[in-house]
Amino acid sequence: MVAEAAGGAERRIRTGGVELCVAEWGDPAAPTVLLVHGYPDSKEVWSRVARRLAGRFHVVAYDVRGCGRSSAPAPLRGGFTLERLTDDFLAVADAVSPDRPVHLVGHDWGSVQGWEFVTVPRTEGRIASFTSISGPSLDHFGHWLKRRATRPTPRALAQLLGQGAKSWYVYGLHTPVLPEALWRGPLGRRWPALLERLEKVPSDDYPTASLPRDAAHGAWLYRDNVRPRLRRPREDAFAHAPVQLIVATGDSFLSPRLYDDLDRWAPDLTRRTLDAKHWVPRTRPDQVADWIAEFVTEREEGGGGAASAARRAKPFADRFGGRLVLVTGAASGIGRATALAFAETGARVVAVDRDTEGAARTAELARLLGAPGAWAETVDVSDGAAMEKLADKVTGEYGVVDILVNNAGIGMAGSFMDTTTEDWRALLDVNLWGVIHGCRIFGRRMAERGQGGHIVNTASLAAYQPSRSLPAYSTSKAAVLMLSECLRAELAGQGIGVSAICPGFVRTNITATARFTGVPEEEQRRRRERSTRLYARRDYPPEKVAQAVLRAVARNEAVVPVTPEARIARVLGRISPKALRGLARLQLPS
Repeated sequence: MVAEAAGGAERRIRTGGVELCVAEWGDPAAPTVLLVHGYPDSKEVWSRVARRLAGRFHVVAYDVRGCGRSSAPAPLRGGFTLERLTDDFLAVADAVSPDRPVHLVGHDWGSVQGWEFVTVPRTEGRIASFTSISGPSLDHFGHWLKRRATRPTPRALAQLLGQGAKSWYVYGLHTPVLPEALWRGPLGRRWPALLERLEKVPSDDYPTASLPRDAAHGAWLYRDNVRPRLRRPREDAFAHAPVQLIVATGDSFLSPRLYDDLDRWAPDLTRRTLDAKHWVPRTRPDQVADWIAEFVTEREEGGGGAASAARRAKPFADRFGGRLVLVTGAASGIGRATALAFAETGARVVAVDRDTEGAARTAELARLLGAPGAWAETVDVSDGAAMEKLADKVTGEYGVVDILVNNAGIGMAGSFMDTTTEDWRALLDVNLWGVIHGCRIFGRRMAERGQGGHIVNTASLAAYQPSRSLPAYSTSKAAVLMLSECLRAELAGQGIGVSAICPGFVRTNITATARFTGVPEEEQRRRRERSTRLYARRDYPPEKVAQAVLRAVARNEAVVPVTPEARIARVLGRISPKALRGLARLQLPS
């Protein structure tokens, strides 16, 4: 019997004396992605990921025995062994995908179970791939402990003590009666608020009202399995399917060191890292779904992951792969080069510009370079309301932006006395207000998510090198530099970095569109052409600036002078400000 529910079409499957509640999304004829939840969760932990995958795959999630709308075994003791959980998995897989192997995904205890499923002989041929998130194999963990305990080097002892401290809750769950009493009492009532406060987990359809009962039953997952497996780990726990490992670097319960030896057990292994805490199916569903989709698609197409492996071999790929990056002013120049540099690392890219065709071309090039997702959006960054609409659209369709590059800008030269109020307003609307809108609108969403991020603002050598020829432009870029420094101080406590990039003379088309104040249009055209020729002779490519952007984000650098002249002026301003002021009196060639 199948019933339609908010979380997908539900049906019941009987196995081993229990009845499992199974939810399905998408086309049953498509490859099946089978999602297994952890502790103390139910299948609703996957709802955001499932909805993102449903357009391409047949997505299945089920309540593990004793959780959600699945029944519990009787008696509870001995009813949650990995052997029984494997029986459940096979029953679900046979029911939802009888003729094709499934792509298994597990989080927390769902991943612990998944490691069992993908390493026991009786499931061979039923699993096409396995994505493990925040949950090690108990067998692998047992061997990890033994190797470090038998060779207690200072590093090994530090790793043992570190993981022992993170596993404090495991000891408590082995005590009789107390965990059940806490979950059915105060802890069960306060758990949603604790998750929201400590992990920034949004509470919409999760956790469900069954949480206290689910958590009380789930304590037997630990009691039935942890001690036996850690004492006598299997020697044959080798994965018989390709494995994708997603490690949340901010996980409060699991050290990334747990996976140091994993290549021994999983010969076909893809590693990913994510700057996030434990509950990534709720806090980072966009990125998790994209990585699952990429991994599954490559296995279905028989590519063996060669394309993604090539991307991961590139510099910064481990740092930026799968991240959502939004670049303004991305139709050309530094903006386009930056978008493409992130695309080469495997990042998902949103190319934003008021030049619709240019932004679309950048997105197209990003896809050709292997970006798992690349989109073009048209917006005028000086329009705050339009930027709000853009942020709503990007967040709703692609997720919260991980890295924002406020690069859009225009050039203006001419004396202060020749620069009109309209000139000032036009310049500041883009160069300063565009950055303010981006930082405020997208930065707020980063902060609300609570999983960190990074903001890059393109300033300039002109931000700290005064010039009689660039009063308006220098003022706008100096404001961007100071804004970046202030914002960096404000957001540091929320794990959001802010970098100001200060290029010098770079070969871009800003000279071809710059405004020269106080002269007629024909003279403006002549000066643009002359400036363009001078910048072309300098021949400093925007791709070098893009690489500086990637390094700045990876290293969380505050102020980054890029070109030699920018670095010299930065140093000169510190050791001899008078010399810098002297240079300011020089008239730029026109």
